[in-house]
Amino acid sequence: MDDHSYDAIVVGTGISGGWAAKELTEKGLKTLVLDRGRMVRHGDYPTAMKDPWELPYGGRATQEDLRRHAIGARSNVITQASKHWFVDDLDNPYIEIQRFDWIRGYHVGGRSIMWGRQSYRWSPMDFEANARDGIAVDWPIRYDDLAPWYDHVEGFIGVSGQAENLPQLPDGKFLPPMELNCVEQRLRRVLADRFGRTLTIGRAAHLTAPLAHSPQRGTCQYRNLCIRGCPFGAYFSSNSSTLPAAERTGNMTLVPNAIVHELLHDARGGRARGVRVLDAQSGAQTEYLARVIFLCASTFGSAFILLNSVSSRFPNGFGNDSGELGCNIMDHHLDVGAGARVDGFEDRYYSGRRPNGFYVPRYRNLGADRRDYLRGFGYQGGAARLDWTRLMHDATLGASLKAKAAAPGPWYVWMGGFGEVLPYHANRVTLDRTHKDRFGLPVLAFDAGLKENELRMRRDMKNDAAEMLEAAGYRDIRPFDQQIGLGLGIHEMGTARMGRDPKTSVLNEWNQVHACKNVYVTDGSCMTSAACQNPSLTYMALTARAANHAVDELRRMNI
Repeated sequence: MDDHSYDAIVVGTGISGGWAAKELTEKGLKTLVLDRGRMVRHGDYPTAMKDPWELPYGGRATQEDLRRHAIGARSNVITQASKHWFVDDLDNPYIEIQRFDWIRGYHVGGRSIMWGRQSYRWSPMDFEANARDGIAVDWPIRYDDLAPWYDHVEGFIGVSGQAENLPQLPDGKFLPPMELNCVEQRLRRVLADRFGRTLTIGRAAHLTAPLAHSPQRGTCQYRNLCIRGCPFGAYFSSNSSTLPAAERTGNMTLVPNAIVHELLHDARGGRARGVRVLDAQSGAQTEYLARVIFLCASTFGSAFILLNSVSSRFPNGFGNDSGELGCNIMDHHLDVGAGARVDGFEDRYYSGRRPNGFYVPRYRNLGADRRDYLRGFGYQGGAARLDWTRLMHDATLGASLKAKAAAPGPWYVWMGGFGEVLPYHANRVTLDRTHKDRFGLPVLAFDAGLKENELRMRRDMKNDAAEMLEAAGYRDIRPFDQQIGLGLGIHEMGTARMGRDPKTSVLNEWNQVHACKNVYVTDGSCMTSAACQNPSLTYMALTARAANHAVDELRRMNI
């Protein structure tokens, strides 16, 4: 092989791309890994160890920051400590036919550096839901197909959590759980006694104990500065875990600043022969060739590449025989729930800054419960004592103000819902070739929003939260329901869904493009439904499963 030919190409280095790189290289494939962003190695986290007074402007975003990161600012993540992880939205435009919050990070490791680390298995009912409800298309796999791969992934990344024996939230291979604080423990008892509902500590990809196979990763230091990047490697990221594993094999070639914008199709052979890449720094064009290609560029990154790859065989986008490419956008709708003040527990506090909250698994539309909408939601939340910032508008001055600030504030608890969005064909993204980005490439145009099913669900998400907090005896209960667009959950899914029939789906049960079996798509674009649990663990399991299948198929010379 020459320096432009490989056994495999992986596009993207985030949650899915890192796993594809690890699995393919460990199975002996010479693998080229491409990322459109700058190089970031584990430890290259410039603000990770800075104290608050070392950050300019009190850590707050400037008006220029907010202008250049206008989309990222919608999720309140643009600060002096974290803004360097998020794209400049002026330099990376897209079109919003309906509001769509596309939160992006262009660098090696992608959003695995900034993700929330919540790691939940999907349940058997989640993979059966579309067929049961007559919605969209049926998943071509079931929970049992993915269960051993959940085991495989959890054993490598390290997931702390508490087993609860719930059918709607299968238990996994857990490290010791983080501890609920005293208010959360009492709320757990109230929800169980009054409603028969479970409150558990979040299942998070944080090491609460060492992993023998990853001695380079330390355990969680309870700083809760995770969005800056963790120099201890305590939470899972591509940079701390999968990419170093791939590098150790000697089989990985990693190229940053490489914008993959087209798949190269060999019409005579009926396969993809490689990718076309634009160098983000020099503007040079390069073609790389491989026997198998994994698209892991993120839901919309992969959708862009597929839509932009047109040929006589695929005039409407690569693998788009079904017309479903770009359609069926899903996310989790959020910013709805309730908060309250908690009386009592003034003599209790907690140690450290736990980078995790509690989780209330789905309980609606289960068993005999039937609502006027399909599917359900879970809650993430937490309880804490208010800090000195509660005094920002206090009229007290001098020594009295210092005394107030030195004392812990009252307890406060909140819970916010994460609801399932159904896969609607009309929720879609298209390629607008009349608008170009700074590289001369067309931009994506989003036309997707919440529908009646989600709006009905949000009523329960708000009212149930207030009801549970009231049952616990809390006061000053404040329900909330913010008006949002899709995307803010940062759990975008769909656009190249899996399915059984090439006429109604883009990918088969192994994440292969139906019409081109040597192209695998394993990021969020492959999802057929959204469930209400955080999806990243499922992306990882699907990627590991698909990589194993690809290597077997290569050995059998089937692709």
